[in-house]
Amino acid sequence: MTQLAPSLAPSLADLADRILARRGARSPFLVGITGAVAAGKSTFAAQLEQLLGARGETVEIVSTDGFLMSNAALEAKGLLMRKGFPESYDVNGMRAALAAIRKGPAEFPGYSHVIYDIDPTLVRRVNPPGLLLVEGLGLQDGAAALGLDLLMYLDADETDVARWFTERFVGLWRGAEHDPASFYARFRHMSEAETRAFAGQVWRGVNLPNLRENIIRARAAADLVVTKGPNHEIASVREST
Repeated sequence: MTQLAPSLAPSLADLADRILARRGARSPFLVGITGAVAAGKSTFAAQLEQLLGARGETVEIVSTDGFLMSNAALEAKGLLMRKGFPESYDVNGMRAALAAIRKGPAEFPGYSHVIYDIDPTLVRRVNPPGLLLVEGLGLQDGAAALGLDLLMYLDADETDVARWFTERFVGLWRGAEHDPASFYARFRHMSEAETRAFAGQVWRGVNLPNLRENIIRARAAADLVVTKGPNHEIASVREST
């Protein structure tokens, strides 16, 4: 396992400093951000983008969710209940897009959590930025496996992540009240208590096993491990040496 050195005063600014120090003059510099489902990867990436942008860096964010196979393809392969597991991703497509953006504009497919599927209208053509933040799952084999320059892992207590997942699920359930196109509209017949109980079942039956069997492998391979507290605050940072 990689030896990691602890940081005494972790902050988002500290992380930005570490990323820029490792980047040197390389451009674009590809940074992977991974961790459990509901660990706050998207929000974390957006906060990092804002901070780096304020320092004059050009930053783009893409999500690995866009490289999930469509629901139809997953269903045909008998993998619909394995969405988010390594076998549910178009790894070759992801690797090709990340290689392409080093040379010029590249297309990145998009995924909608509302419809719970790939959304063709969300395809983005991205010009090579100074830093590309690649957030999501499918990065468990480390940075080199996909041609990334650096990998960050968001770590947290399983109890906290389970709570965050439930809150996200309930938020999507609430948002579906007036949106029949939402995937979560099918759960609107449930009470909030029933919805929370169901979210717990999904966490224990799907996302927790994926975390323990696959996602967690990225922690040992990561260049930076960011441990989050109960309210998503940064509790500690460890850097590979």
